[in-house]
Amino acid sequence: MKKVLKCAVSVLLALALVLTSGALAVTSYAANTVADVKTIADVPADLSGKTIILHSNDVHGALGRYAYIASVKQNFQGRGAEVILADAGDFAQGTPYVAGTKGMDAITSMNAAGYDIVTIGNHEFDYGVPQLKKMLSAGKFKVVSANVLDANGNNLFTPNTVITTKSGLKLGFFGVDTPETQTKSNPVLVQGLSFLSKGDLYACGQKQIDELKAQGVDLVVCLAHLGVDKEAKREGNSSDIFYEKTKGIDIMIDGHSHTVMSAEKGTDPVTSTGTKLQTLGVIVIDNASKKVEDSYLLSLDGLQKEVITDAVTTAIIKRVDAEYDVVFAKSEVNLNGEKAPGNRTEETNMGNLVADALLWTVTKDSGSVSVDPSHVIALTNGGGLRAPIKAGDVTKKDVNTVMPFGNTVTVVYVTGEQLLEALEASTFCTPDPVGGFPQTSGIKFTVDTGKSFAAGPVYPASTYHKPASINRVTVESINGQPLSKTDTYAVVTNNFISSGGDTYYCFSSSGTTFDTGIPMDEAVMDFIKTQLHGVIGSQYAAPRGDITIK
Repeated sequence: MKKVLKCAVSVLLALALVLTSGALAVTSYAANTVADVKTIADVPADLSGKTIILHSNDVHGALGRYAYIASVKQNFQGRGAEVILADAGDFAQGTPYVAGTKGMDAITSMNAAGYDIVTIGNHEFDYGVPQLKKMLSAGKFKVVSANVLDANGNNLFTPNTVITTKSGLKLGFFGVDTPETQTKSNPVLVQGLSFLSKGDLYACGQKQIDELKAQGVDLVVCLAHLGVDKEAKREGNSSDIFYEKTKGIDIMIDGHSHTVMSAEKGTDPVTSTGTKLQTLGVIVIDNASKKVEDSYLLSLDGLQKEVITDAVTTAIIKRVDAEYDVVFAKSEVNLNGEKAPGNRTEETNMGNLVADALLWTVTKDSGSVSVDPSHVIALTNGGGLRAPIKAGDVTKKDVNTVMPFGNTVTVVYVTGEQLLEALEASTFCTPDPVGGFPQTSGIKFTVDTGKSFAAGPVYPASTYHKPASINRVTVESINGQPLSKTDTYAVVTNNFISSGGDTYYCFSSSGTTFDTGIPMDEAVMDFIKTQLHGVIGSQYAAPRGDITIK
């Protein structure tokens, strides 16, 4: 697989090195491979006789970039090509620009840009299935998803479809979503749904391919929200493994892991554009031979915006900015918003701040918990902290961008033994990143990465394993006191975690939980304004040392 770059920072740095020829050779992290990130100037002037699939993935609310995509679509059509615009999921969550309307403004923007077909990602479920269906029903594009089943075992959406171009080219599309949605979205919001995984996923994919070929399609296109990260590979659900386990996919447009990679002609047809429209994917099909002629990534730098789409997205952005761009605090420090090394691999000052805020939100009112204050801690998943906060003015939008999912503050009561299980499960691959990595307040513990994780059975409706034993985690203290395996502790967390999200199935099975109904971002803002008197100060200059990684 020609994996060009793994993260946004690398891509942006690479794009800054565009050569005078207009094409950029970017060295891949796979050995001895390179790929061209082209500019619009590198595109042939005459595209007559070509069908082009433009594709995006993991846009995560970057609405201002849609006008560039619309511009490219019009540009290619002006050069004689027939153009299909597709997306591989995670478009409805990630910034206040789409979260405030529960994804509806994302659909409005995509309609303006002229999308033709999409599949869904795990974050499309963040508002619940009824809202998901309402949101997608407003789309002017087709939706395909084959491996998500309802409580009756029926497909939640149309599994596959055929798009026939004016030239008569028949393209068969089907979609698949990551089985990690079971734990990457709030389990309550996907309750009753099944996400086919591993062997069932491969069989489902092959069924779609066979059905489409039986309809006489010229090419089969898979819109996949699977990714190629270690977690997906480990569970056998990555896009490259899915491709290897099926036969007949001509092109595979991938998302989920935010990877930038171009398809390798003749050997590996998996392609992905990164996140937040760092690049735009281009697949060129020759109408005469009915074969994929080229596949590359297109830089959006230097393009003009298409005016109608720009007007639509600008109006949304201005409206949200007016609501969110109000300074309510100052920060004297930079708060870490990185994934790895960062919130998914180790204790961070951002994690300290958010966990402290959650703990304060519940404990500031006497009687909020039924255990002694010495038995109350806070824990939130590092994967839910999505952006940095820089030193200087702090706005509501800054805090909401860190925590864009609308999760609420909850309390779950667990035994010390269950807490140990949760910590062991959520650091099973440390120092490799995992979304469930615990950012905490009120507890000190050590993770010994020199010891192996003893994988027990897979948690129900999950891709994570229950630890067979506690090998890696040692708890030094809880609020200065030794941990008791039999005592009951109140864990202040978010409703995603208390419902068993990520690696925290044992929290959902504890039996005693309550939801404050207070959104996490509002809790953090209240903490900063009230407890910190509007200043994030030197106490958060660095992680305080609650978590030790050996």
